[in-house]
Amino acid sequence: MAMKKWFAGMTAAALVMVTAGCGGGGTKDTAAEPSAAPVVEDTTPVTIQYWHAHAEAQMAGLNYMIDEFQKKYPYIKVEPVFQGAYTDLQKKLQAAIAAKDVPAVTNVEVSAVANFADSGAFEELTPYIKRDKIDMNDFSKGMLQAYAYNNKQYGFPLIVSTSVMVYNKTLFDKLGVKPPEKWSDIEDFNKKVTVKEGGKTTRYAFSVPGWDTWYYDPWISNGGGAILTPDGEKTALDQPDSQRWIQNFKKWIDDGSLMMGYGKGASDTMRQMFLEEKIGMVQHTSAVIKTYLENAKFEVGVSFIPGDKERKSHIGGAGIVMMSGAKKEQKEAAWKFIQFMTEAKNNVKWAESTGYLPTHKSVVTSEEGKAFFQKYPQYKAVFDNFDNVGPRPQHPGYPEMSAVYKEVVGEMALNGKDPVPLLKDSIKKMNDILSEY
Repeated sequence: MAMKKWFAGMTAAALVMVTAGCGGGGTKDTAAEPSAAPVVEDTTPVTIQYWHAHAEAQMAGLNYMIDEFQKKYPYIKVEPVFQGAYTDLQKKLQAAIAAKDVPAVTNVEVSAVANFADSGAFEELTPYIKRDKIDMNDFSKGMLQAYAYNNKQYGFPLIVSTSVMVYNKTLFDKLGVKPPEKWSDIEDFNKKVTVKEGGKTTRYAFSVPGWDTWYYDPWISNGGGAILTPDGEKTALDQPDSQRWIQNFKKWIDDGSLMMGYGKGASDTMRQMFLEEKIGMVQHTSAVIKTYLENAKFEVGVSFIPGDKERKSHIGGAGIVMMSGAKKEQKEAAWKFIQFMTEAKNNVKWAESTGYLPTHKSVVTSEEGKAFFQKYPQYKAVFDNFDNVGPRPQHPGYPEMSAVYKEVVGEMALNGKDPVPLLKDSIKKMNDILSEY
């Protein structure tokens, strides 16, 4: 359910609470620039809840960070509350906003930032950032943009990933091939890596996941296209350059070089086929690089995704934000926790314990960072392109409208249908969705 539609059903009183300070679409009023209150060292005991979606494997890292935080701020008690996967967490946040009983701090999945921020649910962090002189230039620019909306910073990157190409380096070295960097390299790459027996593919050159638009959205812009028009009012998927990606995917599927998984279990199937050397290279989240390293019986390499007009990928995972409806006495504590969880000196420890990406440029040259990259050189492919990792489309209607073209990809991947006519037929539906926001 789109949040804007959901909020329409709330009571007027609840709407006043969640939309106070809403930054949705208006012109910035410099005279009304918010400012955080001066810091007054108040050690009055306070408890804050941190709602999260951290998997079990990440809990040791989270518990370590909370313990270290409470050593520094013994008067602040942090209660971590697991709320399930991102979609479950978002539904619970919606309910908490309606009930006026929100946590002080929470995760937010990157594609949902615009929807929540547009409703006024998040506290703007800019006043705290300015007051405490936070070095914002040390973050990846794209990672920061992913947690901003209408030029206001609402969160910081925390459990961050991007899509990368994970490849069988042992096989590629044997074949004398390298992962493609440009679209123009892909045809030759496919011919050298794909294996067919009796007209049936027994080894695919590569795989692009079809189950999440996050994986193929960068292909759209890398081909010179766009998902939305510059004003955000309509989809741009009716433009020729915005259809090159799906035309290529269809061609590569038909010639047997590309495998696109879609539906339940597709991720596990793709991963297993790669480990069984039935796929030479897979596009997957950087969050599972360690999983491949631990399970592959061959040397694993990592490359940035190929490009044409540009070469970029998108932020995945979740950030950390403060809820605007938190109690006044909790907000300073919440800011301290956000700052601690995301500051550079804790970044490598957090990244190594969770499997997610470091988010600060300075970690590359730190002693901890050098040790990290020596242990995991595969992450170098991401950091060589650190500023080429950008936000997803920042429009409140994006999650709903993107589900429409995901269905088109599903028809192509599962049923072999020509996606271009389906995409064209879906334009009106996508524009109707966008017009509701």
